Amino acid sequence: MEPARPPPTAGKFVVVGGGIAGVTCAEQLAIHFPSEDILLVTASPVIKAITNFKQVSKILEEFDVEEQPSTMLENRFPNIKVIESGVKQLKSEEHCILTEDGNQHVYKQLCLCAGAKPKLICEGNPYVLGIRDTDSAQEFQKQLTKAKRIMIIGNGGIALELVYEIEGCEVIWAIKDKNIGNTFFDAGAAEFFTSKLITEKPEANVAHKRTRYTTEGTKKEARTKAKASNVGSALGPDWHEGLNLKGTKEFSHKIHIETMCEVKKIYLQEEFTILKKESLTFPRDHHNKPVKTTDKEMWPVYVELTNGKIYGCDFIVSATGVTPNIEPFVHGNNFNLGQDGGLEVDDHMHTSLPSIYAAGDICTASWQPSPVWQQMRLWTQARQMGWYAAKCMAADSLGDSIDMDFSFELFAHVTKFFNYKVVLLGKYNAQGLGSDHELMLRCTKGQEYVKVVMQNGRMMGAVLIGETDLEETFENLILNQMNLSSYGEDLLDPNIDIEDYFD
Repeated sequence: MEPARPPPTAGKFVVVGGGIAGVTCAEQLAIHFPSEDILLVTASPVIKAITNFKQVSKILEEFDVEEQPSTMLENRFPNIKVIESGVKQLKSEEHCILTEDGNQHVYKQLCLCAGAKPKLICEGNPYVLGIRDTDSAQEFQKQLTKAKRIMIIGNGGIALELVYEIEGCEVIWAIKDKNIGNTFFDAGAAEFFTSKLITEKPEANVAHKRTRYTTEGTKKEARTKAKASNVGSALGPDWHEGLNLKGTKEFSHKIHIETMCEVKKIYLQEEFTILKKESLTFPRDHHNKPVKTTDKEMWPVYVELTNGKIYGCDFIVSATGVTPNIEPFVHGNNFNLGQDGGLEVDDHMHTSLPSIYAAGDICTASWQPSPVWQQMRLWTQARQMGWYAAKCMAADSLGDSIDMDFSFELFAHVTKFFNYKVVLLGKYNAQGLGSDHELMLRCTKGQEYVKVVMQNGRMMGAVLIGETDLEETFENLILNQMNLSSYGEDLLDPNIDIEDYFD
């Protein structure tokens, strides 16, 4: 006989996920309904809190992400009750979720913010590490202290930051595109950054606003994980600060980039030796021509690339993107899923099932987007979606109507790569604009890179690298779709204060 389950707890509002979207959603609901209990279900003992929030312009925002024990959230909002357990099953028809700890939680409205998990190039290989959450970032640091050479596979934000931050270790970086940072940059911006990669890196003397993830003194080899399948929430901005990303060697940067290739096969040392394969040494330039020589050193793991080259290394970092973490929720529930595997949501963050909303990396925006907005799984959008989902849930429960939030009018993201401020606005890579667009560029090597995407005389997007001070003006020009044909190249003339034009 099955043991009797404890009686279900009931919350008018239940939020699943302790990442940026889930915590933001729970906080907003707690503010809207101070006399209601808001249940926040999370598999992790820590939650992601947003600190130092700053509205830079109408849409652009900057903030820090801090890991905090869930008790701090409960202290700030006495009506938030954190349930530290993973979700085992969702019974949408019964308006009930079952958690791993054997409890049931009944809801009137549910918001799923369970994030995404890394796509690993190879499951179950001890030498392949995916970096997605703080646990995996700290495990990476631990492995790096013993490493002479690592291989990074992938071309997104985490790969970009790692390649720049790692010191004292040879890095072979394999990307499937022609240029680095293809998600964010065109060839020109990639070139701007590549030159930075091959120069010596200055010692970064950054005053941390707060302690992020201090890993000094964690000498324990064995790490107890609540459950291997419980994915922690995504890393926030500045995730690598406070981590000492140093290998065993006494040099700063040593990076080799293999472009237009993917992983064909991974060999462990024993298999590699039996097959009598040959691997290459770290490429050395000889009169600007890379010299290929066979590597005599034995490595724990070898990677064969689709371009035929084989390299040995201490371990492999898989940074090839994420997939929405929908698994615990889809069984027995008829959700509509997007092409990318996320839960489809409409313009009020409803999924296809009644009383269930979703926000952040788990969801796929399936409304007709603004011409200058696109969904990207970034922490800024996780915050905006979590905040807006709470507003929609509140409006629905009170029978009110609500307009779509203004933050979805324009894609706007500010971040840092290679110690440069990077602002991405609108269709910054001319996404979906066809061939009838033009680009305007301004570049000062090592200092700034400005690219503007124009179509029919109107600004559709921009990439700003460095301290350009153009973000607010360009944001306004994209939003108001003013015809700028008459300004021509003056738009990017550094001797003209463009802000004065559009005051």
